[in-house]
Amino acid sequence: MTDRPADDGRVLLVDKPLGWTSFDVVNKIRKKLQIRKVGHAGTLDPLATGLLIICTGKKTREIEQYMGLDKTYTGTIVLGAESPSGDLETEPVPVADPSNLTAEQIHEAARAFTGPISQVPPAHSAVKVGGKPAYILARKGKSVELKPRTVVIHEFEITAINLPEVSFHVRCSKGTYIRSLVRDFGAHLKVGAYLSSLRRTRIGDFRIEDAATIDAIE
Repeated sequence: MTDRPADDGRVLLVDKPLGWTSFDVVNKIRKKLQIRKVGHAGTLDPLATGLLIICTGKKTREIEQYMGLDKTYTGTIVLGAESPSGDLETEPVPVADPSNLTAEQIHEAARAFTGPISQVPPAHSAVKVGGKPAYILARKGKSVELKPRTVVIHEFEITAINLPEVSFHVRCSKGTYIRSLVRDFGAHLKVGAYLSSLRRTRIGDFRIEDAATIDAIE
């Protein structure tokens, strides 16, 4: 496997399928295109779908600049329960009945998380703890303490309410964990919340409409 001149310096937009890790996509493209140097700009969780930027050859040197771009997501929140992972990777546990929440309370909670916010990454994340990804420790049932970080939520729009489900649109800065945003959103409403679906639709000026499926990559 070599880096051929024709393969040097490509930026590929991929629509990551459900259940794949970002590294699964990288490995698939590496084997499919027979290119040694392949990397991705911004991890997507296995249970998330959508836009993944893949760089090959010399373009891998530009990964950091792509990772620094704002990102846009759509998804579905389930109110009234929480899960250790913040999504459906782990079993949700009931917290409180959300049926008495009003639309105004839900919209107001979203507004409360707009702008610069302090956010603790999920225990089930790739953040390193003692040199190991936190999710490895969390899956073994070990306690994980992660430090808060400041991120910016440029837009947090509630697009539909059908309790206990709430649909949303978020545009945010680099380093934002949507699972943490959802967890904190549920805590703010005092009913708990977890993420049941997530799709990344934009990274900077790159759009999901311009992305190809794994099978379509040639």
